[in-house]
Amino acid sequence: MTPAAWYADRTAHWSAARDRDTRVATRLSRLRLATFAAGAILVGWAWHESGQRAADLLFVAGVAAFAVFGVLVRQHAAVLERIDRANAGLRLAAIGTARIARDWNGLPGLEPTPDLALDSHPYARDLDLFGHASLTKWLGRTATADGQRTLWSWLLDPADRDEAVARQPAIDELAGLRDWREALAIEGALTALSSSELARFLEWAEHTRSAVPAFMKTAAVVLPLAIGVLLLLFLAGAVEGAWWLIPLGLNILLSLVFARPAYATFDRVSVGQRALGRYGRMFDLVCGTAWTSPRLATLGAAMRRGAPAPAAVRRIASLAGWSELRVGAAMLHFPIQALTLWDFHVLFAMERWRRKVGAHVRPWVQALGEFDALSSLAILRADEPEWAVPNLDAEADAYAASALAHPLIAANRRVANDVRVGPPGTLLLITGSNMSGKSTLLRAVGLNAVLAHAGAPVCAAAMTLPPIDLHTSIRVQDSLELGLSYFMAALARLKQIVDAAERGARPGRRLLYLLDEVLQGTNSVERSAAVRAVAQHLLDARAIGAMTTHDLALASEDPLKSSAVLVHFTEQVHQDGTMTFDYRLREGLATSTNALRLMQLIGIKPR
Repeated sequence: MTPAAWYADRTAHWSAARDRDTRVATRLSRLRLATFAAGAILVGWAWHESGQRAADLLFVAGVAAFAVFGVLVRQHAAVLERIDRANAGLRLAAIGTARIARDWNGLPGLEPTPDLALDSHPYARDLDLFGHASLTKWLGRTATADGQRTLWSWLLDPADRDEAVARQPAIDELAGLRDWREALAIEGALTALSSSELARFLEWAEHTRSAVPAFMKTAAVVLPLAIGVLLLLFLAGAVEGAWWLIPLGLNILLSLVFARPAYATFDRVSVGQRALGRYGRMFDLVCGTAWTSPRLATLGAAMRRGAPAPAAVRRIASLAGWSELRVGAAMLHFPIQALTLWDFHVLFAMERWRRKVGAHVRPWVQALGEFDALSSLAILRADEPEWAVPNLDAEADAYAASALAHPLIAANRRVANDVRVGPPGTLLLITGSNMSGKSTLLRAVGLNAVLAHAGAPVCAAAMTLPPIDLHTSIRVQDSLELGLSYFMAALARLKQIVDAAERGARPGRRLLYLLDEVLQGTNSVERSAAVRAVAQHLLDARAIGAMTTHDLALASEDPLKSSAVLVHFTEQVHQDGTMTFDYRLREGLATSTNALRLMQLIGIKPR
């Protein structure tokens, strides 16, 4: 089954499930109303019935009707839950279809967090990692906030070779588990748990101090027992005074004194009973599967450390539910609290849970986040089965790819080219007319390098590259805030790249640079001298890279004359005067320009 057919099949499946359950929910809603009304009528009738036997029968019938109402409420909630899951499944299928078609308006927006500092990042802006038609929007939302952070960190900081290679079999294994990945994504879509709420819960889980003094553990046992014993004695006539009111008063006093710290704990733990339950279900998905790839097996084992994560999360979710008595049943809460110190028993149960497994919760969440990030990259493997698994070779001295294309362009529109960048001592000089595909090629080289180091497949028939540090200068912008003109912003970016090359890449890596129309904001004479100087620095630093230019004379001057590998794009001019591009990379220097012709095509005639 093709990826598009699979998404169409899931759309049909979830649509049918939603429609079926909607009909069931409607019937249950009507039955709920009928049974509740019947119970109220029967109990009211029993109250006014003069015959004792008839009144008893009517009362029992009314109670039975209310009992049926309670059962129907639970069934209705379960059906509504299934409807929510079906709607989530439908949304995921629609997103999958839009992803394959590169329908950017059909994909949900995804804003980067402010802490990512993208403006100073060496390639994030240039390669469209974030934004409307971007890599992160195409990959989509993960099931968990930790998974989103993990995935973004992989894209923004290329992993070393061993780490990237270790992810590849994990991604392959997850790619074959479409239903499993869909189930994880649905649970994530239904989890209303923000990063800040999760952070508050994790902070509490790793805390060691009790919210109330230690003597409260004894008081919570002794005082309710004292109330029970003294009340029984009073009712039996063994004592004359209502001595049970003394421990009752102490219970009320202690509840008032220590309510604030106890409720602060409840608020942290009760980040959402359903949300915690969803995490339990996601842990179930991981721990309930026998993983074969080493990375997934290791992550699965991490979720069983200390205690099995699914059971532990369900337990704290249950305790969070019990702590909501003061909110969900406020009329009952006061007498229950006064008699039993209920809130403190729940609090101590939470703290026992924390002592047992609290230190393991963050590693569980982090392991789930890595599973989540790998699952997102597995979508590429499943939806783009013809893409290649890249070969990250520590001994390679060049980036070499056959049939390389831009991953964010739809399959029916993108054009693939064979590309080789390197070895050190050379640079790929790309020339060509306007709109012919030079910048797109640079972005294709860069984006596929980012995917390769994340462990993902790449948009190519085959690719071998060394582990790299990536730097680009493609989309330079001026800055009013920093007082930088376009030219100074371009110089600052070039200085950053040259400094990085001269410092050298990280151990075991090679620096890869991608430069588009260097210093195009200045005159041709100075630009030519500046480009030659920048190229000499990068060549001397043994970096590998590619550069585009409109200045064809650069190729005839050193250092480019002796070191540049020349390739170009061109246009096709037809008899009717129209112009098209085939985006095919050719050897040698460009032989044509098209700026004046483009002006004529849009109605501006040179004079």
